[in-house]
Amino acid sequence: MLTKIYRIKGSFVMGSETQVFTKEFRAVKEEDLYEKLYSIFGSKHGIKRSQIKIDSIEEISEDEVEDHIVKAII
Repeated sequence: MLTKIYRIKGSFVMGSETQVFTKEFRAVKEEDLYEKLYSIFGSKHGIKRSQIKIDSIEEISEDEVEDHIVKAII
């Protein structure tokens, strides 16, 4: 299966503050991104899914990748 690269932009509530984020992931389909994102933020920050707001998900090309870990994988 071919994987695609996606950029996710959104925010999450941490205490009384809202944190903005941009993440890049490889996935076979867009639906897989939600589970990956919720899992990472839940384990790293201890927040619930309801505290995460996804503003946009876009498929990007390899040339547009900014995340150094994703760049190393491709």
